[in-house]
Amino acid sequence: MRVAITGSSGLIGTALGESLRRDGHQVTRVVRRPPQPGEIGWRPQAGGGGLDPGAFDDIDAVVHLSGAPVAGGRWTKARKLKLRSSRIQTTQVLVAALARAARPPQVLLSGSAIGWYGDTGEREVDESAPAGTGFLATLVTDWEAAAQPAREAGLRVVNLRSGLVLSRRGGILPVLALPFRFGLGARLGPGTQFRSWISITDHVRALRYLLDSAEIDGPVNITAPAPVTETVLTRELARALHRPALLRVPAPVLRLVLGELSGELLGSQRVLPRRLLDAGFEFVHADIASALAAEL
Repeated sequence: MRVAITGSSGLIGTALGESLRRDGHQVTRVVRRPPQPGEIGWRPQAGGGGLDPGAFDDIDAVVHLSGAPVAGGRWTKARKLKLRSSRIQTTQVLVAALARAARPPQVLLSGSAIGWYGDTGEREVDESAPAGTGFLATLVTDWEAAAQPAREAGLRVVNLRSGLVLSRRGGILPVLALPFRFGLGARLGPGTQFRSWISITDHVRALRYLLDSAEIDGPVNITAPAPVTETVLTRELARALHRPALLRVPAPVLRLVLGELSGELLGSQRVLPRRLLDAGFEFVHADIASALAAEL
């Protein structure tokens, strides 16, 4: 298979590219710097994105993972604009190029997030649940809508509603683990809020599965089948690192330090990967303890 990946230098893009190459597939990186041979260059902020539609003529699948980190800083007005443009504008540019290709790829796996559901409290939700409210839910709704024209152009489109990705190589896990390593592990907020997570191993396996599953189209939750509360996550992280976790960061402190972003840490998302389970996908790390043991 010939697979083009945007966001190929990120956590998931790097792991996916390595996995595909190990199995003999051809990986084409879509990059913002001057492209090397075998790469596709683009400039998402420029008119037309600097993308030659012909570059995708020999590509079987595109995995679109571009997007600025949600937890990269306080949600100032400028930061919100960057979060939106890095997702929505890049998706629009990419989809427009795919739609103009003489021989477009068969499938587009397009980045999304469980932020779609907003704060679900203790309620379990799957892909049939409606969109929630708030900045992130609106952002993800618009992000998925930006990929819709690719479906209208004949591509199979899968919206990857990813949860918290656990990996020692980057993302949220090293940030969470750092204070624990110094004996300063702490529960965030009340501890009753649910975290929907997935190991990087299972995330990559899910993407590989979706590339090959021609019958799956539309939103798919990329999360493990057993969401845990903040209290359980804190306890298991402390156990995996053999460190104490006796502290707690109160909600008012989080709101003071992080502003609107704190809502994502204090909110609850109990998301189930119903479509993956119904399709027969099997998780290597179905529980938080095994995922943390593998990654830490």
